Amino acid sequence: MNATWQPLLDWWFGADAPAGELAARQNGLWFGYRAEQDAEARTRFGDLTEQALNGYLGDWASNPEGWLALLLLLDQLPRMIHRGTPRAFAGDARALALLERGIEQGWDRRLSAIQRVFCYMVFEHAEDLQHQERAVQAFAVLLAEQDEADSPAFISFLEYAKAHHRVIARFGRFPHRNAILGRVSTIDELSFLAEPGSSF
Repeated sequence: MNATWQPLLDWWFGADAPAGELAARQNGLWFGYRAEQDAEARTRFGDLTEQALNGYLGDWASNPEGWLALLLLLDQLPRMIHRGTPRAFAGDARALALLERGIEQGWDRRLSAIQRVFCYMVFEHAEDLQHQERAVQAFAVLLAEQDEADSPAFISFLEYAKAHHRVIARFGRFPHRNAILGRVSTIDELSFLAEPGSSF
């Protein structure tokens, strides 16, 4: 345990519980938007997030838990702290490189199943089809490893991975990011964005 990163892991995952129960309890933090949650992320972990985005805290990746915490700072926290701005995605490339190095060292296999979700979600956030394929594969493996009680949560994770994959297979990028990143949407993308559930 490292006192520097442990508060982030405690906040993100909460008290220990079976994976399905934990996913239900933390779902609002992980996937919902509430201004007060973004504010809490900014107040409590904004400085660490900026350090990570600027290339610091690499020593955290010397063990699986620190590596996971650094992935959160690069991939998840910017999406809360910098929501609706280009900086929300500023850590994505660094997170991908960090993920690859950790997988090579087997760090992901030393984490719990629910913790591994937020490793493989880095692949899911990538605007690259090969990374999307790896996300789907990783979430399929995770689902296969779960018992009946926890399977519903991991079925959901896999379905979301497949949905991200379909968007990248179709467009090569996430159209809902276009306005934030100053990209011009194609007519096909604009039509897609008018559909329910087109944004993640």
